[in-house]
Amino acid sequence: MNNITGLHHITALTSDAQKNLDFYAGILGLRFIKRTVNFDAPDVYHLYYGDETGTPGTVLTFFPFPHMKRGKKGNGQASVISFSVPTNALDYWMKRLKKFGVIFTSPKERFNESFIYFEDFDGLGLEITAVEDDERPGFIRGLIPEEFAIRGFHSVTINEDSYNDTASFLTEQMNYSLLAEDQNRFRFSAGKNAGFVEIIFSPGDQYGIMGSGSVHHIAFATDNFESQHKFRENLLFHCTVSPTDVIDRQYFKSVYFREPGGVLFEAATQIPGFTIDEPVEHLGESLKLPVWEEKNRNWIERRLPDITLDVRKYKDAQVQIH
Repeated sequence: MNNITGLHHITALTSDAQKNLDFYAGILGLRFIKRTVNFDAPDVYHLYYGDETGTPGTVLTFFPFPHMKRGKKGNGQASVISFSVPTNALDYWMKRLKKFGVIFTSPKERFNESFIYFEDFDGLGLEITAVEDDERPGFIRGLIPEEFAIRGFHSVTINEDSYNDTASFLTEQMNYSLLAEDQNRFRFSAGKNAGFVEIIFSPGDQYGIMGSGSVHHIAFATDNFESQHKFRENLLFHCTVSPTDVIDRQYFKSVYFREPGGVLFEAATQIPGFTIDEPVEHLGESLKLPVWEEKNRNWIERRLPDITLDVRKYKDAQVQIH
C-alpha cells in the first residue's frame, strides 16, 4: 500500500474573505464547499473550495487575516498553484479572466503542456494548464460550462535553495518519482492526476516571507488512519524531520512536518470527508464549527465578517465561445 497517493489540499493566506470568495468561487468557478474556522484561531475563517464534493486533489483552502501584509515569494516556499483544465479551455479562460480585469500572461509551454500564469488580488501565483487526459469532472454544476471547468490541481511548484534533500525526500518517503526535468525545474509524479510537485532549484535566491498571497502548507493524501500511522512511523524511523502527533481536523486527520527545504507539508486522510456535517447539495452554506467550539458559536459569529457570493454577477458575465 502506498501511504501517500498525491495531493490532498493546499492552504494559503488571504487578506480579505469576501474578495477571496468572489475570486475563487466567482471568477474561477470553484465550488465553495466548506465555511468553517481556523481550528487554532477560531475567530478566523477557514474557507474551502473544490469540486462537487471536495475530492482530495481539488481542494484549495484559505485563512483570511484582514489587512495582512502581503508576503514575498522566495525559497523554502510554494510559489505557484496550477489548475488542470481540458486542452480546448485556455481560450475560454483568457477571455473570462480579461472580462474580470485579471492580468495574465500569453500561453506558454512547459513539458509539452500549454499554460497561462496570473495572480489573485493578494499576489498568489496561479496557473491554468491545459491537460489532455484529465478525466476528473470538476464542479460542473457551477458558473463555468462543463467543457471548460477546472478539474482540480495540476501541480504545485516549490522553490528550493538545495535540490537533493527535497528530491530524495519526495522519492523515498512520499511515493513520488522524478518524471521530467528542464534546466532548473524538476517534475515529480505520484500517479495519473495525483498532482505533480515541481521543484525550482534556485540556490542563493532570497527566502520567502509568509503573508497574504503565500501558501501556508501543502497537504498530501493518505487513504485512512492506518496508512497515516504507517507514514508517520516511517518518518520517525527514517528521517530527520519531526512530525506532529495526529491532529483532528474534523473532515480529515492531519500530521504536519517540514520537508528538508523548509516547506510545511501535511499528510491528511481521505476520510471522513466534507459531507459529515452537511449534505452534498448544501455544502458551504452555513458556518460549521468543530464540536469543541460549538459552545463558543455566538462569540465566534460576532467576530467573523458576513460573506456571500453574488452569483448573478459572475453567471451573467459568462464568456461565450463560438
